[in-house]
Amino acid sequence: MKRTCLITFLCSILLLVSCTDLERELGSSINKETSQGLIDARQLVDANYTVLRGFATQDLIFALQEHSGDAVMGPTRGGDWDDNGVWRVLHLHTWATDNNFILNTFNDLSGGVFRSIEALEIAEGQERGEALFLQAWFVYYLNDLFGQVPFRENLDSLGDVPITLKGEEAVNFIVGNLEEAITLLPETSDISRANKTTARAFLAKVLLNKAVYVDDDRIPPFSFENADLNQVVSLCDEVINSGQFSLETGVNYYDNFAPENGQIGSELIFTQANTRGEPGGNVASRYLMTLHYNNNPGGWNGFTTIADFYNKFEDGDVRKGGIDYPGHTEVGGLKAGFLIGQQFDADGNPLEDRLGNPLSFTLESPIISDGPNIEVSGVRGLKYLPDYQNVDTPENDFVLLRYADVLLTKAEALFRLGQDGEALQIINDIRTAREASTLSSLTADDIIDERGRELWWEGHRRTDLIRFGEFNDAWTEKSASEPFRVLFPIPERTVANNPNLTQNPGY
Repeated sequence: MKRTCLITFLCSILLLVSCTDLERELGSSINKETSQGLIDARQLVDANYTVLRGFATQDLIFALQEHSGDAVMGPTRGGDWDDNGVWRVLHLHTWATDNNFILNTFNDLSGGVFRSIEALEIAEGQERGEALFLQAWFVYYLNDLFGQVPFRENLDSLGDVPITLKGEEAVNFIVGNLEEAITLLPETSDISRANKTTARAFLAKVLLNKAVYVDDDRIPPFSFENADLNQVVSLCDEVINSGQFSLETGVNYYDNFAPENGQIGSELIFTQANTRGEPGGNVASRYLMTLHYNNNPGGWNGFTTIADFYNKFEDGDVRKGGIDYPGHTEVGGLKAGFLIGQQFDADGNPLEDRLGNPLSFTLESPIISDGPNIEVSGVRGLKYLPDYQNVDTPENDFVLLRYADVLLTKAEALFRLGQDGEALQIINDIRTAREASTLSSLTADDIIDERGRELWWEGHRRTDLIRFGEFNDAWTEKSASEPFRVLFPIPERTVANNPNLTQNPGY
């Protein structure tokens, strides 16, 4: 296993660089025949699933997908959370080509692509289906974030400079992978492994965004093809009609994110699994990154939402938060959802910040906080509930695909097809389950706002805002940004080492 890990590490590095003598030497000795003697397909596929852990940490996909949107902000609080301004530039859309979060995300996703290539060298049947799905997953996110995907077809090409997938070619590759995967995967399985339903739900997501990806500059408006939208509806119907999922109602919305959510949540389609007490996906960051030091558990006092986004929720909507969650609030005093105002311990005693002031989270949060509110500015988002049995390595599985997203995907496709009535019914079914009032009509703004309310802090916001043409708009602490910001730059060192990559416009 040590030998295998070394080879995997070296090959992952080689994916990102140009042809060298060392690469030729390694490439000549690593192929299908030699790999079969070192490791089996299941081990390679399982290793590929571990790359999904990067989706749970606070500084990779989450940073790029959420901090660049209107639902998350990482304010600097004196000397805390400055980090050389890396959080601020994401919120303000002023990032540059040397941004470490961009580099690390690119490398992490590229490693996932390469591991799937390794697995596909020897995988057959269900294992091949899983490897195809995971390859499609990582190619999709590279294409979504960067518009270009360095790619090798097999291990025999290690001595060559990676080709680049982009635009329609990239979408067709992803779609082809998923369509083949559907023929190979089982109907049901552990939700932390790909199955037919997982692949159908993900393919619907890909096709809904196809109009964006085939657009040369990704600047709206986009041309959504009816054939793609009809396929989105059909795929969503297959997931819905499987009978495997149902909407949680009321406060049980948070069952999807609570400890042991993999057992109690009825909406989970695909997750990155975690086991209490065992190192895994860093899902604890989801609550530690936002809670104050004096909350229980004590957090890192970091991320907030902005007032404009918080005000999209109506009172009574359980997704807005501030409600008791059984087995949780009475233990640590924390309520579920967005936290605003005075905070209390489990006995109802008001908490204080480290300066002795009331621990009362404010609606407004400047991107650089100072003065008496330095520790308490900003509404805190508590979607993943702390696992009090093991705060640092919790049982919460990280949610990658969820049933409510499938419903919203179908509703949006129907709306774009001109079938507003059926789309409205789906939206209202979700709102009713979340104890929000129903809508009497439906607009594009209603749909993007509903996706925001339902999927806040789940890693979808940037993609959604781009599809609706709102990503470069102004919001709290952010002016309107340049159109080219819909894509992140290709990391400098990657462009330098691969002549098949070109820097994205504007950088």
